[in-house]
Amino acid sequence: MRTSSALPGRTRRIAPFAAAAVLTLSACAAVSGDTRPGPSAAPAPGDPASGQDGRGGGGSAAAEEPGGSGPLAGMTVVVDPGHNGGNAEAPEAISEQVPAGPATKECDTVGAETDDGYPEHEFTWELSTLVAERLEADGAEVVLTREDNTGVGPCVDERAEIGNDAGADAAVSIHADGGPPSGRGFHVIAPGVLTGYTDDIAEPSRRLAADLRDAFEDGTGQPRADYIAEEGLDERTDLGGLNMSDVPKVFLEAGNMSNPTDAENLADPGWQADAADAIAAGVSRFLTG
Repeated sequence: MRTSSALPGRTRRIAPFAAAAVLTLSACAAVSGDTRPGPSAAPAPGDPASGQDGRGGGGSAAAEEPGGSGPLAGMTVVVDPGHNGGNAEAPEAISEQVPAGPATKECDTVGAETDDGYPEHEFTWELSTLVAERLEADGAEVVLTREDNTGVGPCVDERAEIGNDAGADAAVSIHADGGPPSGRGFHVIAPGVLTGYTDDIAEPSRRLAADLRDAFEDGTGQPRADYIAEEGLDERTDLGGLNMSDVPKVFLEAGNMSNPTDAENLADPGWQADAADAIAAGVSRFLTG
């Protein structure tokens, strides 16, 4: 599924999927799917601010430089940008049923968006590439589940499989929620115990969720969600991206795109940079603590 096997400290990418390929499900409420961003208005490839390497891939500029030293050397982290830019134009593909645990679920959804039209798929792509840069700088090998923000796929079960095949030490799926406009804040979703599926990853995933929650709150000033979850943490057994994972994995819902204050933060490059620092710090805390 990947175009190459990366060197330590470099980002591996999966090959683009055809338009007919199935997509992934999402943890996001309402229109948001299990994991797939839509079309992106990110800077052009080759622009250092774009997080792309100029070859059409989804890696950061840091992916071009050999790495492997640092506190996360020898560790592999999967960063999963939710949704995808081509989902909206592939309704048949993303509506296909895929394995999601004991039952099946839609491959993916289009995702949420702010009132100003900033789409979740673009946000997750932009933030994920920033997170990849920071984790690579700390020596980790980073695997992105998609190589750009214009494709369709992979489906939720395929996203989980990418982490499994990589033998990831941790996996984080990045999203933004589509909750009620009056609700604010972020939350982190860990897999609940689902016999035969998540028994072995539930406990370490809870620790990953708590470390990520604490670091994200400290680093961004974003409040814990006041309309969903409890103390910023939730457990679910209906998300294929979690149920099909064999490695510790969580979903981060970085904010509520329907809320004006959250929406302003999510679209702000400065806030995104702080969020990327916080996510990388939370993952590092889990892996080294």
